Amino acid sequence: MSVKTSIDVPAARALIAADPGVLVVDVRTPGEFASAHISGAVNLPLDQVDTHLRRIVADAGGTMLLICQSGGRATRAHTTLTRAGLVDVVVLEGGMNAWTGAGAPTTSTSCPIPGTRARRWGLERQVRLVAGGIVATSVLASIRWPQARFIAGFVGAGLTFAAVTDTCAMGMALAKLPYNRTRDFDIDAVIARLRGGEARP
Repeated sequence: MSVKTSIDVPAARALIAADPGVLVVDVRTPGEFASAHISGAVNLPLDQVDTHLRRIVADAGGTMLLICQSGGRATRAHTTLTRAGLVDVVVLEGGMNAWTGAGAPTTSTSCPIPGTRARRWGLERQVRLVAGGIVATSVLASIRWPQARFIAGFVGAGLTFAAVTDTCAMGMALAKLPYNRTRDFDIDAVIARLRGGEARP
């Protein structure tokens, strides 16, 4: 009998409603999480899964529903966690894109970037900005240096590959920038939620 590794939005909503012990674990960056997330979810960025894997596996209890923006990062987290021994872990198919697309409710804790009134951008928006900026700059540069057009072609090929494989090297690189990290990440609070030390709101 095969073990279900992912569920769709209706099944996820039913699971959350039926079982108070289900913990929604959002593996996106803190900025993405703050902008919109499922009520009661805990933010455990993907890079922190690897860093604190031993503690997570030792203390996790109950069903863990993994979510990211589109499903790719949650799937990687699922692979890491199940290889380390966890079995009661599922991925939300389509991630937050599917969740919001289905009209499911979200909440926000987004706060301005320190020293400004600007809100943090989600990772996908940052990727669009960087990719678009590189393409526009390379096209303009090609007026004086024709070879620059190949840079635009390279970015286009990279975006095509990202779509086909549902991965994004640029996004993973941007996620490591200080802007997308938080100094306030508290692994102890996350672990407490994982072991059921704090009820879901």
